[in-house]
Amino acid sequence: MYSASLRIPRSLLLSASALVLVAASGAPALAQAGAASPTPQPSASPSAPETPAATQPSPQQSPAAAEQPPSPPPQAQGGNVLPETRVVAPAERPRPRTKPPRVVATNRPPASTPPTQQQVVAQQNQKFDAARQTIFPPIGAGSYQLSHQAIESLPQGNNTALDKALLQFPGVHQDSAASGELHVRNEHANLQYRINGIMLPDGVGGFGQILDTGIVGNMALLTGALPAQYGLRTAGVLDITTKADAFDNSGKVSVYGGSHQTITPFAEYGGTVGQTQYYVSGRYLYNNLGIENPTPANEAIHDRTQQEKGFAYVSTVLDPNSRITYIGGVSNALYQIPNNPGQPSNFQLGNITSFNSAFLNERQSELNQFNVVAYQHSAEGIDYQLSYFNRYSQLHFWPDPIGDLLINGISSSVYRQSYVNGIQEDTAWRIADAHTLRFGFTTSAERSLVTGINTTFPSDPVNGGQAFDPTTGAPLPPVTIYDSSSKLGWLFGAYVQDEWKITNNLTLNVGLRFDQMWQYVDANQFSPRISLTWVPQDGTTVHAGYARTFTPPQQVIAAPTNIALFQGMVAAPAVTQNDPVLPERAHVFDAGVVQKIWPIPGLEVGLDGYVKLARDLLDDGQFGQAYVLDGFNYAKANNIGLELKASYTKGNLKLYGNVAWARQIGTNIVSNQFLFDPDELAYIATHYIHTDHSQWVTASAGASYQWYDTKFSASMIYGSGLRSGFANTDHVPSYTQVNVGVSHDFHFVAPNKPTTVRFDVVNLFDKIYEIRDGSGIGVFAPQFGPRRGFFVGISQKI
Repeated sequence: MYSASLRIPRSLLLSASALVLVAASGAPALAQAGAASPTPQPSASPSAPETPAATQPSPQQSPAAAEQPPSPPPQAQGGNVLPETRVVAPAERPRPRTKPPRVVATNRPPASTPPTQQQVVAQQNQKFDAARQTIFPPIGAGSYQLSHQAIESLPQGNNTALDKALLQFPGVHQDSAASGELHVRNEHANLQYRINGIMLPDGVGGFGQILDTGIVGNMALLTGALPAQYGLRTAGVLDITTKADAFDNSGKVSVYGGSHQTITPFAEYGGTVGQTQYYVSGRYLYNNLGIENPTPANEAIHDRTQQEKGFAYVSTVLDPNSRITYIGGVSNALYQIPNNPGQPSNFQLGNITSFNSAFLNERQSELNQFNVVAYQHSAEGIDYQLSYFNRYSQLHFWPDPIGDLLINGISSSVYRQSYVNGIQEDTAWRIADAHTLRFGFTTSAERSLVTGINTTFPSDPVNGGQAFDPTTGAPLPPVTIYDSSSKLGWLFGAYVQDEWKITNNLTLNVGLRFDQMWQYVDANQFSPRISLTWVPQDGTTVHAGYARTFTPPQQVIAAPTNIALFQGMVAAPAVTQNDPVLPERAHVFDAGVVQKIWPIPGLEVGLDGYVKLARDLLDDGQFGQAYVLDGFNYAKANNIGLELKASYTKGNLKLYGNVAWARQIGTNIVSNQFLFDPDELAYIATHYIHTDHSQWVTASAGASYQWYDTKFSASMIYGSGLRSGFANTDHVPSYTQVNVGVSHDFHFVAPNKPTTVRFDVVNLFDKIYEIRDGSGIGVFAPQFGPRRGFFVGISQKI
């Protein structure tokens, strides 16, 4: 009681002293004191100080204002300083000893935005894409990549034809359209195409291409000792992965054209709806250089082409562990066969004795379409993909009925058709940390039809020339011969292999493959495969491998010809032997190294060598005016080569270069011998000769540089020349072709929807060169490379 009563007067004295001091300080001080907050009273419990009201923000107060310290009380001027010291002492401001309360809603950073449905589906599909890569890894094989961005960096961008883009890979060289368009490691028609790991069956086309570069997200060319999951076509596997960044509800429209009356509009669009991603594209092409010009002139005669291509991709995520995908494509093309003026007329039709070859009217149409449905599942260490595929192909060559008779003595209408249905299954099972077991099978059925309606002249039984009526002296009328062959054939293949990671740096892959064919010839083979991949240090990869291969011929190319129907005609072959086309069997050895050059950041070099020892080596050739191929076999052959590649990247500058040396030789023709001249056939039976499509040296190089919104690009191809002459004993001259381009992005519509304008020059130095000179085995006419052409284009992202 006493102590409490004693404290009350003391408080009153302190308050009185404060009032006296304020009064003594004058009006300005009084005004400041009125504006200041009232002095808080100390709490009755010093151990639990109360937070001052000034430090607690109101609901309307900003976070910055809430954390700002309160204004200090006004300082007194003059008088007794002891009460002033008590008033402004730190003990009267408990804020430093108490943390201000956190403002939950406004002081924290905003929460991260939840992913959209489109992003969730994209992440799920990326997981499935990664799982698919574990099913089809290129273990022990050489792998060369070309991304969508790299294609866009080529002159002409995605307007580049697929075969022209492939010429930038090591060991790939060009040929005429009639002879297969390109060759991988000096092989002929032994390239396998896959989309997202699913093999596309062979078509019947002579030179039509069903795939467009616009659909490519990435494509990898696999060569060498391929692992066991790759069968049938084994010189190389072109594995195309469709665009993965095309599902953001956007697309592109473009138009491109220039020299040779070229015009090619293109459109693509992709998006996401619920759990489904989709992408569609279409292209139309018209020009006056559908097939290579048989003359060195700038413009070909009678060489127009019209081509339409379409592609569709739809993928639906069924649950976190599975998805189903549809892939479909169609290509429809019409070609005029270019004319070579000055060809002599060697026969007579009634009173007509000559025909100007500049006015020939030969044409060819090609239709191709394919469909793939694939189910993929990935869970608990097992990834597998089950696919159904089909493909329909149709080719029709229309002759000039009068001109071909007068010039060649035969006019042939050729029709080829193929319909394939098949199933493919592939599984990867991680049975242990160091072992991944892979196994699968492929089976397909093909119904093929090959028909020839041939009009030719009867021959003179004495001299073998055109027969004339002995009474009137007039030529005997032509005869029509109908030859047709149809077949339901089957192919089956199965494999099993183990990927053993011996150490973190050393991987052994061992597999066994079995293939069976039931076609015009029935045959099978067990094929062991083994490879070793070693990564001794970061930036160095060494691989070596062996593969036994079994390659059936294409069924339409292996279709037999009934040469007995042509006996007594001027078109009768001089050789009557006609053994069936056989499957090819070979041993392939391959080794290589890829090394990053650390002293020069961004530089990588690679070296790869291979040897192939083949029995019944498959080859194809054009043996008549129809632009179709017929197959045959060399009894023995070998193919050796060495490839060097280099690439350099520094900032926006990208450079690459490849050079390859190769030689393929074979001896003794053992099938379709009637296609050959007797002298050549006898020579090849006792000599190793170069195959017609082989080339000693092949090189390619390119560069691109991005300068702000402008991209500069250049590419080059070099060839020492394909074979020519009697039994391929000579070769055409070497050549170099350089292409350049520039493109610029304008942002008229939106920053993320550029308008791209490009300008390209093909064959910058207008080099006139022959791909073929019309001589050699399986070569019917000369073909020249393209003359200099100027092209412009504009595209808009939508």
